[in-house]
Amino acid sequence: MNKKITSLLLGVLALGALSLKAQTPASSYSITADFTYTTKYIFRGVLLAKGAFQPSVKLTDGSFYASVWNSSPVDKGYEEEFDYNAGYGFKLNDTWSLDFGLTAYTYPGLDVGDKSTWEPYIGANGTFGNATSATYLYHDFTLKATTVQESLGYAVEVSKGTSVNFSVYLGYVNPDSGSGDYTYYGAGATVPFKISDKATFTLGVQWADHTLDGVEGNHVWGTADFNYAF
Repeated sequence: MNKKITSLLLGVLALGALSLKAQTPASSYSITADFTYTTKYIFRGVLLAKGAFQPSVKLTDGSFYASVWNSSPVDKGYEEEFDYNAGYGFKLNDTWSLDFGLTAYTYPGLDVGDKSTWEPYIGANGTFGNATSATYLYHDFTLKATTVQESLGYAVEVSKGTSVNFSVYLGYVNPDSGSGDYTYYGAGATVPFKISDKATFTLGVQWADHTLDGVEGNHVWGTADFNYAF
């Protein structure tokens, strides 16, 4: 089953690359920077750090995007991480869009195991008024694991220009070996405060859990994020 999924991902990426060459949309170049502090770093339900600074920079040009993201744990007992991502998204209609790309996860200080892993992905995003849906398929070629995740979001306006953004998600990780598969799930709420046309400060609270045996779960944590668009 995972070989078929991998072939599907490679086929979609190849078709997307051809589509990107064939299209010449008007450029809408932009750069955004995020400066985030999180009291816990949770990835697909699993704790990776107890407190971390997570800055990132993202470049967008039309439908193409690329980013660099870093997680620097406060507790040095956890691994520092740099992620490099590039992708392409395009609208299918007024409601749905398609997104595909590749993420490289790197751990420069890791003494054992893989210092980097490579994960292509494809996803469908939908917008329905104040509600959003995101369905994604990932396959990590290095760790040989497939992940499927569904996320739902809803924005509630509490005052003019201010809203509370709620989200829930459910994911499933399936290693090629057939053992060690698990489900993860979570929910969160964020409140963005617009400082200027280019700057936004966001506070959030998150919760996540998983079905892995012998691994700490049921996490609650907070986030503070400053975003600036150049």
